[in-house]
Amino acid sequence: MGDGCLMEGISHEAVALAGAWKLNKLIALYDDNGISIDGQVAPWFIDNTAQRFTACGWNVLGPIDGHNAELVASTIAEARQSADKPTLIVCKTAIGQGSPNRANTAKAHGEPLGAEEIQLARESLGWPHQPFVIPQDVAAAWDAKAAGAAAETRWDEQFAAYKTAHPELASELVRRMKGELPKNFNQVAVDTAVAAHAKAETVASRKASQLALESFTAALPEMLGGSADLTGSNLTNTKSTPNLRFDAVTGAGNGGRHINYGVREFGMAAIMNGIALHGGYIPYGGTFLTFSDYSRNAVRMAALMKLRVIHVFTHDSIGLGEDGPTHQSVEHAASLRLIPNLDVWRPGDTAETAVAWAVALRNKSQPTALLLSRQNISYAPKGGLGDISKGAYVLAEPGEVGLKKKAQAVIIATGSEVQLALKAQELLATRKIAVRVVSMPSTTTFDQQSAAYKSSVLPAGVPRIAVEMGVTGGWWKYGCAAVVGIDTYGESAPAPVLFEFFGFTPGNVADTVEQVLRK
Repeated sequence: MGDGCLMEGISHEAVALAGAWKLNKLIALYDDNGISIDGQVAPWFIDNTAQRFTACGWNVLGPIDGHNAELVASTIAEARQSADKPTLIVCKTAIGQGSPNRANTAKAHGEPLGAEEIQLARESLGWPHQPFVIPQDVAAAWDAKAAGAAAETRWDEQFAAYKTAHPELASELVRRMKGELPKNFNQVAVDTAVAAHAKAETVASRKASQLALESFTAALPEMLGGSADLTGSNLTNTKSTPNLRFDAVTGAGNGGRHINYGVREFGMAAIMNGIALHGGYIPYGGTFLTFSDYSRNAVRMAALMKLRVIHVFTHDSIGLGEDGPTHQSVEHAASLRLIPNLDVWRPGDTAETAVAWAVALRNKSQPTALLLSRQNISYAPKGGLGDISKGAYVLAEPGEVGLKKKAQAVIIATGSEVQLALKAQELLATRKIAVRVVSMPSTTTFDQQSAAYKSSVLPAGVPRIAVEMGVTGGWWKYGCAAVVGIDTYGESAPAPVLFEFFGFTPGNVADTVEQVLRK
């Protein structure tokens, strides 16, 4: 890593956690050349890097000559002897080494040397070989085929012996490293959703998430949870996931499956990516939805790399109340839905939340974001659970509120606003206006369904009105005639006061539907 890496905020988060966790297998080589794109870094980067890492519990070696390959190799060997600390090796280097006119300048950072300067550098370094020609002695030194094959053979022999001695454990390791779910997972998923449906509890969807997690973490030992200092708010802990702790002397872990990341949202999200890339675990971690801004780069990278990482984002709207607009997520759901290959769910009750978790756990090649409420949500009665996993489904037809005629309009709602849509449906029934209520917990999943299914949920020729406590922009793609949303930042007040102020009431939704039908 270089100077720029250490200026980034994530380096502080990762360095602190590595030291706290005593990750002695971690060795970082710091290319300390003092140059970035804007030139000499001294005017804006004056950290005492060695002292910073030492203060965070690291072993620091060097500075050494980073151009001396034998010295670098011997220092790495020394670092590997660390029993209880990660190690930083400070390597002093000259960027553009060998270039007479570009070495130690910003030009060597991002500009081609040019033919003349390349020739001068070749002469300075004593490098007679043509471009892309690898000298035989260098190729031989770097060729690890034989050593690698021997190491693989030894590993295979050891694992074969392990399988003989511990067949069940070996089978479990293979399953987990392949990313396959246990054979009974489908039954666990069904049982979890059916239990939620049967209990019909009125709870916040963050609590519904914890209820689902109790079942899933008990059945899936590979689930590794955590929170960025908000465990009591995100509710990502369960009976099966005690806190991960490390011995102060040896650094040995206690086998805990819930990580306290501290106030390090970006670090948490990046570490979850690393865990997913390693394999054997399904990582999930929680923070407030508005703090997804801090972890956005890592969320995007998970989507780019197609990793099974699950983000639990709670406090998903102005419904959190007096914390005010800094914590009230308005644009966040819409912005997360814009990230390619990120599956975004905003479930509206306990059953939808259980299904959302099951979908996320099955999704081997896609990260998931679960957007969950702080406030309680009543259970929405439903005839079945099968279509929830398709991202949107018909929740209530006009006949369920006493109107025996076809729907004149469709109200689409997500999350806590599903209850608002159902109450508006009842109110409209008293005005003899028949509407269908569609719950759409995942626009990203619904968008992947067949045209036939989508048209069965949102029939052509029937006006559509969307309801979500967030920006309205993303809803027009569904051909909505109106959207009850919020295109400003929130206010600081109790949630019921905010709902009234911003028009998230059954009366306003019903009036909006009626206005659309009058046009």
